[in-house]
Amino acid sequence: MVFKQIHKFFSFSRLLKFILGIAIFTQIVVITYNHFSGFYVLDDFQHFLIRLFRGTLYSMVGGFLIAYPDLMAILYLNKKFPWSKNLFIRIFLQFIATIVIAVIISLAVTLFANWISPYTEEFSVVLLYNALIYCVVNLLIMSVLEGWSYFIESRQAKQEAKNLQEELTQVKFEVLKSQINPHFMFNSLNVLSGLISSDVKKAQQFIDEFSQIYRYVLETIEQPVATLGKELDFMRSYLFLQQIRYGDTLMFSVRIPSELLTKVLPPLSLQVVLENAIKHNIINKAKPLQIDIYNEDIYLIVKNNIQSKISSGISTGLGQKNLVKRYALISKIEPVFYVETNHYIAKLPLTETEDDESSNR
Repeated sequence: MVFKQIHKFFSFSRLLKFILGIAIFTQIVVITYNHFSGFYVLDDFQHFLIRLFRGTLYSMVGGFLIAYPDLMAILYLNKKFPWSKNLFIRIFLQFIATIVIAVIISLAVTLFANWISPYTEEFSVVLLYNALIYCVVNLLIMSVLEGWSYFIESRQAKQEAKNLQEELTQVKFEVLKSQINPHFMFNSLNVLSGLISSDVKKAQQFIDEFSQIYRYVLETIEQPVATLGKELDFMRSYLFLQQIRYGDTLMFSVRIPSELLTKVLPPLSLQVVLENAIKHNIINKAKPLQIDIYNEDIYLIVKNNIQSKISSGISTGLGQKNLVKRYALISKIEPVFYVETNHYIAKLPLTETEDDESSNR
């Protein structure tokens, strides 16, 4: 699991190239310094190449042994002590972790190298010398990995924000398109045409409710949330139009305490659930459709009896999928849809507004 998290940011090939570059650079500097300082004088250029190859090989092993603990430390500290909240503690802990990791890996690599080919110099001096080199090098590695990690996370965050914005735009388009459904428009205008000639007063009321629906759509389509009170007002207008069409074969009840009316949910959530209930069920005198709307804890429950249409076909579930996506933008809790004892139930989470959250603190 840890390695998966690491490779999410740093692929093995990238780490290999990075560590190889660090190893070669470090060995060239160390070998050159040792030669001119007299600590370890080279015989000729071939001797230099042999030392460079051997040193680079050991440094590569040590580099990988250092890089993974460094990355694990960065991931852990990012989670427990992020830079934005604990700057000085983060600097101190990361510095200590860098030194400890360097000393441990230096000791292991030096012992291994001495076991393969014993050092001619005093071993305690070699241990101290290598520990100092590894500490300095690891400070460089940790700094580069930290900067690299920040760059990759920043780039991924920008890409995710871009993808989220594109997805949100698409979801808004789908929601708006579903509201200006030609079938809904056609059926509503047909009903209105009949009312004008038979009941002018009810026709006027129909026009008022119809305009309320589309005014609400235009007002809320760009908003991430709407209050439950406004959603219920929209629901009553929407069901009024449907009841003009279906009469008393479409019934509904609402049992919501007043203190929940300020809770919020994605706009037009109720429309998605109600439209599915009406679209996929038979509604006539022999089989009336009953829709009950009430609350259970933090959920708004929309429940209807099931009497599926034979010709309704297979549902694509697009409306519900879009609703789940819109919920993901405002809450970690997803809506739930399921069948229970011949009833279809939709559970829509109710969340708090920012004002509610601040007053509860």
